[in-house]
Amino acid sequence: MDEDNPGSFHKCIVTANMASFAESGLVIGLTGGIASGKSTAARYLASLGAHVIDADALGHRAYQPDTDAYRAVLATFGEEVRGDDGQLDRKALGGKVFGNPQAMKRLTDIMWPEIRRLAEVEIAAVRDTDPRAVVVLEAAVLFEAGWQDAVDETWVVTADRDVALARAMTRDGLDRSAVQARMDAQLSNAKRSALADLVVDNSGTEAAMRSRLDDEWARVTSAGANGS
Repeated sequence: MDEDNPGSFHKCIVTANMASFAESGLVIGLTGGIASGKSTAARYLASLGAHVIDADALGHRAYQPDTDAYRAVLATFGEEVRGDDGQLDRKALGGKVFGNPQAMKRLTDIMWPEIRRLAEVEIAAVRDTDPRAVVVLEAAVLFEAGWQDAVDETWVVTADRDVALARAMTRDGLDRSAVQARMDAQLSNAKRSALADLVVDNSGTEAAMRSRLDDEWARVTSAGANGS
């Protein structure tokens, strides 16, 4: 392995993962920044046959009343974050944590372990049904939450900053400064790419990204077929 070339290390990791794929399907951690195309990539992988787990959806489940996370959030942030309908008032909660790193950490210390637990339960259920299924955990905070060890490969979808900025402004109806602020609060493309096993550049067309995903899907699924 070329120690001066991080890409060679990633190739070694991918190759090693393929050796165990005959026994069980791959679990892929899929991440990316704002307007990178991460969710588009997840939907396309689902159309190819992947079982996609949406970490955001798990987060909504974790916020539901009578869950451990719900009770912990109320105990930490007070009854004022409980809405009249008994649900957590996300706006009130956001007002307590946004712009307050210590409060945000208290919230993520509650939520991230619970989201991971729910993801692991779903992965295990998929394994029971179809041991060779390819599972994709779509998570914007994959690296921030330290979930790399819960997956076999980490894939990051990137887009050049100006491209992502224009996409987000169009999609979300936000002005340039608002989108830039959101981008600056996230890991950069460079940091994500340095941590990932695979980088999928989505600065061009969706068709180009799909072509790259087709190649990677063929790689991971052919490895399983060859092990049969």
